[in-house]
Amino acid sequence: MKVRLLYFASFREAVGADEEIRDVEDGWTVAHLWRSLQSAVPHFARYGAMPAVAVNCEYVSADRALSPEDEVAFLPPIAGG
Repeated sequence: MKVRLLYFASFREAVGADEEIRDVEDGWTVAHLWRSLQSAVPHFARYGAMPAVAVNCEYVSADRALSPEDEVAFLPPIAGG
């Protein structure tokens, strides 16, 4: 199935795009998708814990099951003052 990934800040820079459509396996959760991204994008592998994530504009937990056409945004930590 296909999901739409949105990239922001350092994640956008690491991927080189604002968004992409990605094929994922049926039964995958947000955590499965995050581990897949960590394997594919070295910048993502630097994060020990999964950052905040929203699916269809709602914050969700790592065990949230993905559905076809979901819009997923992993939100990188922002530093500032």
